[in-house]
Amino acid sequence: MSGNTETFNFQAEISQLMSLIVNAVYQNKEIFLRELISNASDALDKIRYQSLTDPSVLDSGKDLKITIVPDVANKVLIIRDTGIGMTKADLINNLGTIAKSGTKAFMEMVQETKDASMIGQFGVGFYSAYLVADEVEVISKHNDDEQYIWRSSAGQNFTVTRDTVNEPLGRGSEIRLHLKDDLLEFLEERRIKDIVKKHSEFISYPIHLVYQKEVEKEVPIEETEEAVDEEKDENKAKIEEVDDEGEDKEDKPKTKKVKENETVDEELNQTKPIWTRNPDSIQKDEYNAFYKSLTNDWEDPLAVKHFSVEGQLEFRSILFTPHRAPFDLFEGKKKRNNIKLYVRRVFIMDDCEELIPEWLNFVKGIVDSEDLPLNLSREVLQQNKILKVIRKNLVKKCVDMFTEIAEDKDNFNKFYEAFSKNIKLGIHEDAQNRGKLSEFLRYYSTKSTDEPTSLKDYVTRMPEKQKFIYYITGQSRQAVESSPFLEVLKRKGYEVLYMVDPIDEYAVQQLKDFEGKELKSITKEGLEFEDDEDEKKKFDEQKKELEPLCATMKEILGDKVEKVVVTDMLSESPCVILTGQFGWSANMERIMQSQALRDSGGMSSYMASKRTLGLHPTHPIIRALKAKVAADKNDKTVRDLSNLLYEAALLASGFTLDDPSQFSSRINRMVMLGLSLDDEEAAPAESD
Repeated sequence: MSGNTETFNFQAEISQLMSLIVNAVYQNKEIFLRELISNASDALDKIRYQSLTDPSVLDSGKDLKITIVPDVANKVLIIRDTGIGMTKADLINNLGTIAKSGTKAFMEMVQETKDASMIGQFGVGFYSAYLVADEVEVISKHNDDEQYIWRSSAGQNFTVTRDTVNEPLGRGSEIRLHLKDDLLEFLEERRIKDIVKKHSEFISYPIHLVYQKEVEKEVPIEETEEAVDEEKDENKAKIEEVDDEGEDKEDKPKTKKVKENETVDEELNQTKPIWTRNPDSIQKDEYNAFYKSLTNDWEDPLAVKHFSVEGQLEFRSILFTPHRAPFDLFEGKKKRNNIKLYVRRVFIMDDCEELIPEWLNFVKGIVDSEDLPLNLSREVLQQNKILKVIRKNLVKKCVDMFTEIAEDKDNFNKFYEAFSKNIKLGIHEDAQNRGKLSEFLRYYSTKSTDEPTSLKDYVTRMPEKQKFIYYITGQSRQAVESSPFLEVLKRKGYEVLYMVDPIDEYAVQQLKDFEGKELKSITKEGLEFEDDEDEKKKFDEQKKELEPLCATMKEILGDKVEKVVVTDMLSESPCVILTGQFGWSANMERIMQSQALRDSGGMSSYMASKRTLGLHPTHPIIRALKAKVAADKNDKTVRDLSNLLYEAALLASGFTLDDPSQFSSRINRMVMLGLSLDDEEAAPAESD
């Protein structure tokens, strides 16, 4: 055999690459099997394409498959395919002397990240074999050449020998990995199955695992053996069994149990890629089973969308909406593991952030592209135009899926309860689909107290003269239902939506209108109603009449309020705090103050609500306070009452008090007045 052996030097870059792989410590060594199976699949593709024009190329073997054989005794893992095979020249060129264009790029990336999992995406996947093996042999037979053995221990050179010792392959390649002593786990049946399931489950060709399994069998005892056994038992006490049925036991041959090794040939990828089939031919049960195997969820999905895109770009996808949201849906450091990306049925990655926006992080499924290159680094992904088109299509199909869910009221209620935050986040982030997503919003309102209403239904109930969609934001439904801002709107018969989810504040800032109707917050100033001339004239007179009171209260409150005005927003409460049209609402201010890492100056102080104290002109308290101011505006009671009214209005309007102890002191003084006590009487008596 040595006479036929030729030795060749590796091309310099390949030699460096192998040195890097052999000597460095990588966490994810299992990817070697994914790369070698992908290479085998490519070789099978090539022979299949050749056979389309020349069927005779399959005369050397019609069975297209990949076989994995762990040889535990010799510490060798064998990966065999019946693909196109390699000629002697191919072995020399492809595996040693001609460096792939991605070799240098891969080495730079791997030195930076210490992550070898992307090796196949640089076109040098074969060399990942050296992650686990000291020596690699490649036995290959091409239809146009003899069978050859390529062998290397990852040094400076490799040998190519004409094969006269191994069984003829017929056609194809067999890779023998002589595993390192600390990596013999890759010979274990369970380990191989797990890796194939994770990375190569949907390869187009069958992947067989041929392994030895110890089984227990019953074999008849031979006469000589039986005689020996009887001699051994002579000195032992015998226990006779009573045969109730009187069967003749001598007719039954005596047997014993022995352990034998049995060769098992198991196909590992029997789950065929369901997404390649016509959706019309797939039953609901099949989708459910595929979803469960994909996600490990115990429940069936709420909805499924199976589609393919053809034309300039070609890809297939199945998307699922789960029944319930995971508990860590918005966990910041959670790995995004919901859309698996395949390229021509080879699994590439499951955390591709460019594939789907964050607001759709609950949607699960797969995307299988025919056009994406296999040399996908994360940098390439970020700039890849194909990926941008795929993303746009996925978002559109997700919205279509939600529209289908909305046709069934019960299903939509489940969906909205689980994923309403995601829809609102989508409205905040996705300008292109904002209008469509707004159709999915549901809110309780002053007229819809039993079940949430959609914006579409709200618009159909609007009186003719109502121009805006009115809403109020707050901490809870109970808090907003008793808000003083609702008083006049209820009286006028206008419906107000209750937005009590913190994310509503963000969503409504972006959602300016719905079907041409502008959304208006009723807690902000500038809210006007269609009043007749008499009402307007009467209101103007009341404003003029209360000007002295407004000026005095502004003077007392100082910088606490931007201004004090007369408002027609109230019918029962004496006063309310309105916020500026373009600043934060009271609820938004509360949300921002609750942020653990908030900016206490800068943007926060700029966006903080400009507070306006609005007075109800006909309320008895306001009329009495006006009379007191007219009598003596420096009266201490006026100062106390003004501050107390302001602080009570703050609480009623959803703000928090700047100084609760002062408010408490004022309440105590009011209680003392009510009980006709002076300051001295109120002081607690000292014990003797």
